[in-house]
Amino acid sequence: MMKEPLVTEIMGLFGQIQKRFEAEDDEEKAWLIENAPNREVAKLVQDMTVMELHVVDAIGRLGPVNGITISKQFAIPKGSVSKITRRLLAKQVISKELLPQNKKEVLFRTTSVGNEVFDLHSKLHERIEVGVTRFLQKYTEEELRLMIRVLSDSLTASWINPDGEQR
Repeated sequence: MMKEPLVTEIMGLFGQIQKRFEAEDDEEKAWLIENAPNREVAKLVQDMTVMELHVVDAIGRLGPVNGITISKQFAIPKGSVSKITRRLLAKQVISKELLPQNKKEVLFRTTSVGNEVFDLHSKLHERIEVGVTRFLQKYTEEELRLMIRVLSDSLTASWINPDGEQR
């Protein structure tokens, strides 16, 4: 059997998967709005970006926490964390506090409405986890091991330099 048609099909599927994940952001946003505990949270979520939701999630999990820890733990650039936390402060989703012994270090924590956003976002992720688990149940153990191998290998592969190491 020739591999070429299979490789072409896989490459096409990667493109479709990428588009599907982008569209899923809209589906997730709609679910968050529909399942918000009140109109204030629904409006906040509607105006929030995916990255803002991830930062609220990080602060909700780790809070009180500084921007550097958010950046390191969740692989979000420091500059992005800074911009996002300013927007979240303005929306009163998070609050900040200065440490008495260190006036430079700022710690962030969720406000009461921020806790509602965090809880709602957590419920969304629980729902996604159930959906992914249910989806993967249709595959055999052998097929799942192959998927793990392919996904693991793809993390270290370079599509630009397939013969060399990833840079």
